[in-house]
Amino acid sequence: MRVLLVNGSSHTHGTTMRALEEMIRIFAGQGVETEVIQLGGKPIADCLQCNQCQKTGRCVFREDGVNAFVEKAYQADGFVFATPTYFAHPSGRIFSFLDRAFYSNGTDEIYPAFAFKPGAAVAVARRGGTTAALDALNKYFSIAQMPIAGSTYWNNVHGLYAQEAEQDEEGLQTMRNLARNMIWMMQCFAEGRKNGIPVPDTESSFVTNFVRRHDHQK
Repeated sequence: MRVLLVNGSSHTHGTTMRALEEMIRIFAGQGVETEVIQLGGKPIADCLQCNQCQKTGRCVFREDGVNAFVEKAYQADGFVFATPTYFAHPSGRIFSFLDRAFYSNGTDEIYPAFAFKPGAAVAVARRGGTTAALDALNKYFSIAQMPIAGSTYWNNVHGLYAQEAEQDEEGLQTMRNLARNMIWMMQCFAEGRKNGIPVPDTESSFVTNFVRRHDHQK
């Protein structure tokens, strides 16, 4: 099994990475391969909604790792999206990265690289705003038919710096339980595939726009 972890922090060894390291330790102990996609401090373009990806299957911005991530996603069994908390929301870089990754992979409302694979959101903060950040990241899972992995508390760790996270013993415990829950989910899905249980037959015929132009008779 393989899990991709996206670190939405600009700090490669900050609190966000410390939370992920706690999960990685559990994954490694159970033989789960992991790879961290470190977004770092480099600029990441926002989605233009130019719809070129709907023709080519790839985002037009090719230099910041979005297309490479989507290619790897096909071979992954689970995902962790982790972010620092900025004004009670995820970092702009992870928003831009995930917007483009999911939009470029969407085909008739189906997301083939992500669908039916467990996803977990993780947020870190000095003090507050993590639950709002988690809610925002969970939206990607819910629109792409990805079962959302939970833990024994909200998936957050506190600490301004990585070394402060060591004092949040419950937060790190939450990360360990989150990793264990993801492993269990991935194992269950693998057994289902092995035993011939098909994924749901997804409908995608209808798209409703709530605002329409009407021609008024005079």
